[in-house]
Amino acid sequence: MKRALLLGALLAASPMLGLGPKSAGGKNVAILIFPGVQIIDYTGPWEVLGHAVVNGEPAFHMYTVSDSADPITTSMGMSVNPTYRFGQEPKPDLVVVPGGNVGPQLENPAVIRWLRERAQGAELVLSVCNGAFFLAKAGLLDGLEATTFAGLIDELKEQAPKTRVVSDRRFVDNGKIITAAGLSAGIDGALHVIERVCGRGAAQVAAVSLEYDWRPDSGYARASLADRRLSPGFEAIREFPWRTVVSHQGTRDRWETSWRIQTDSSAAAVLQKLDKAFEESRGAARLSAGSWRLAGEDGTSWTESTRVAPAEGKPAAYLVTMVVTRSPK
Repeated sequence: MKRALLLGALLAASPMLGLGPKSAGGKNVAILIFPGVQIIDYTGPWEVLGHAVVNGEPAFHMYTVSDSADPITTSMGMSVNPTYRFGQEPKPDLVVVPGGNVGPQLENPAVIRWLRERAQGAELVLSVCNGAFFLAKAGLLDGLEATTFAGLIDELKEQAPKTRVVSDRRFVDNGKIITAAGLSAGIDGALHVIERVCGRGAAQVAAVSLEYDWRPDSGYARASLADRRLSPGFEAIREFPWRTVVSHQGTRDRWETSWRIQTDSSAAAVLQKLDKAFEESRGAARLSAGSWRLAGEDGTSWTESTRVAPAEGKPAAYLVTMVVTRSPK
């Protein structure tokens, strides 16, 4: 009922908004799913493409495809019944490749073979998050630019040496192959697909109907935020069983994260442990206790500082604050 009402509202608005001249012809969209698939990675593009209407008709026809007809369990425990198993689905015009627990599937020859074959005949291929690793495994990113989930940028560089992996874009369009960054970036990638196929107006109408603040020129890219420089400290802080994040905020040029931790160790021992984590990171140079000069892979330089102070009102507890700032050129 909800879908019918929504579609009815969109159809009513389309003529008024001038969406008549261009039709996508109900293009087929095959969405790969597999055990451990990230929910938003495949449902985000499905929902977005389902809001595209041209000439009073849905612009896309979506269906899920898997290597088995059996129900699969996604990340976070959702159970999903694939629409088709490999080889039984309609010929796709667009292939969506989500991320999630991709590791086992990268070693599944049926998945890689299906992707290669369907990509060859498709007009567009959109990966979301670490779904980009499927494209890399299939050889579809060779000689192209690509992006992926922020925390896996460096790993994709290693896995796809023939690909220029970027961290400053929410999605990368190579023409036929489009890669979106992590999770919600698949929404932006799908809106871009609507713009490519149906025109910007149709994409804008879809975004408004989704109540989504679509800003394709905003320049926001999760992987470009400065907190990536604090990853050695983040890994070390996870070794404290009792911890909670107090604040986590910043920009491309500066980031500050604070935790409250509880431990029998002294403040000096905590600082020493965190210092050791940065000491072992590549390109780090000690400035003083709790302070480091960090080298970025893009030639940038950063200054990191860590403070450990007693947490007010808590026995054997500390407030740990890490700050990283881009150094002036």
